[in-house]
Amino acid sequence: MSTATTRTSPPIGTLLMRGLFDENPVFRLALSLCPAVAVTTTVKNGVMLGVAVFVVQVLSSVSASLLRPVIIPKIRVPLFVIIIAIWVSVMDMVLAAFYPDIYAEVGLYVKLIVAFAIIISRMELFAMKHPPMPAFWDGFGMGLGFLVAMILTGALRELLGSGSVFGIQIVDFNPLLLVILPAGGFFTIGLIMALFNWVDVKRGIAVKDDYKGCHG
Repeated sequence: MSTATTRTSPPIGTLLMRGLFDENPVFRLALSLCPAVAVTTTVKNGVMLGVAVFVVQVLSSVSASLLRPVIIPKIRVPLFVIIIAIWVSVMDMVLAAFYPDIYAEVGLYVKLIVAFAIIISRMELFAMKHPPMPAFWDGFGMGLGFLVAMILTGALRELLGSGSVFGIQIVDFNPLLLVILPAGGFFTIGLIMALFNWVDVKRGIAVKDDYKGCHG
């Protein structure tokens, strides 16, 4: 039987902000960058992969939390992979059935979700140590963070690379073809990472200014 212990769960807001900003899987932890770069040439493709990861992350985290009393610690990682593979298979069949056109472009990467480090890491670091409801919100935050990262990256690359968003022409100019190439994908993600760091700096300055205002 598992020896996992239940710990005090952080507030829901903290769990959501952790996934969206503080520990964003793509812009903070730099996980699953290769699929992210390959898929986000358009917003639609990014949304497809992002939604798939979101659903698999939430369901896998909740499943691990529910099963933690019976998961044997020595074989927990293979069991995590099996749990993830089950939910990936479900999402793969759903997307193939209802969105065949987009699935034809990103289906390979949906299958690769089984190997995404962010999903198995949240199962190990959080879901196995907390009840199902906090595990749900932790998975929700991390999955939402990945989805937002896919949308931001896809929107920026599609806009600069073709002047459109969701296939709708926004601006008319000579496209920057480099942006939709793999090198441009890494460059785009790097720029957004820099933006996240800039926000951190501004938040730090604001805290210092508030401190001086109260005690200076």
